[in-house]
Amino acid sequence: MKITLPKSFILIRCFLVSLFLFLFLHLFSAHNSKTITTTTKYLRIRPGYSSYEAYLQRQLNKTLNPRLRKIWTTRDWDRKIPVFARFFEDLKDKKLLENTSKALCIGARVGQEVEALRRIGVADSVGMDLVPYPPLVVSGDFHNQPFDNGTFDFEFSNVFDHALYPERFVAEIERTLKPKGVCVLHVALWRRADKYSANDLYSVQPLVGLFKNSVLVHVRSVDGFGLDTEVAFRKVEPPRHRF
Repeated sequence: MKITLPKSFILIRCFLVSLFLFLFLHLFSAHNSKTITTTTKYLRIRPGYSSYEAYLQRQLNKTLNPRLRKIWTTRDWDRKIPVFARFFEDLKDKKLLENTSKALCIGARVGQEVEALRRIGVADSVGMDLVPYPPLVVSGDFHNQPFDNGTFDFEFSNVFDHALYPERFVAEIERTLKPKGVCVLHVALWRRADKYSANDLYSVQPLVGLFKNSVLVHVRSVDGFGLDTEVAFRKVEPPRHRF
């Protein structure tokens, strides 16, 4: 016996299936999307990326460049490590870094910053970049760090300008920092960064707004290989609930 369904029933079923697919795709997209930073007066996101994959590929074009990697591991290795070591020694003098700190260098390429930390006595140090460089640098995306909450006492980065999603970049730092942990950024306020940069920063003010669970503790001018300002934040302890 052939059963013929009413036309109205078929239309309702098609509508419900379409609605389900729409809601599923919307939720899936929202769950997997990165936080998008709105361009403001003092923090401008550079246009031109058709997708996150296109952004990653552009960053990899620099990181995997054979000529640059040779420079980073030879001429730059000997030139930059003593400078980074002086920066970190100054932070130790300011009680923002200790030999016992568990430290992370974000966007560390071949690990010059990590080597500098280890040379001044911060032995438990590691770097993170899209391309690993064992034993100093592990693989990771700074928009989605591969570390547990509250892992590090200290995090350093001089690649904030490479963040396509600065809110996500900072949120991941605050997530992986321990309470009272310190984050130090070297940024360019007065000089424009290179062609691989994804944003341009013109003031410390946007950084203060991005670090929602930290307080600004230190700002100074530096000569950091094209970056001119050092900014330090300390993560606040969560409030204790009284019962």
